[in-house]
Amino acid sequence: LVPLIYVLFLTLLLLFLALFPGAFDCCMKISDEIPKGILRRVERFEIQQADGLCHLEAVILHIKGKKFCVNPWNRKVKKIMKKMKHKIHRSKSHVRKQRRIRIIKLSKRNN
Repeated sequence: LVPLIYVLFLTLLLLFLALFPGAFDCCMKISDEIPKGILRRVERFEIQQADGLCHLEAVILHIKGKKFCVNPWNRKVKKIMKKMKHKIHRSKSHVRKQRRIRIIKLSKRNN
């Protein structure tokens, strides 16, 4: 009877982990103090909402494979998020311009 209960418990645990993979990936606390050195090295960020499985609003900063949970209302955090979004937008428009130039050059060759 004990091995059967153990197998059933293990099965339910694995099922839970499969259905809710982010359940153990939430920020449990956030930092208000952020050293400038960390902000300069941010590679990307995610926004954690306080709904569903996570109960705390946070911005997750990714730096060299590590995650730092910070206050989303922090002025420095808002500034770095805006800067990174602007950088992403600029790079996407640059790619579009390059494609447009390439298409124009190809169409001129075909004429």
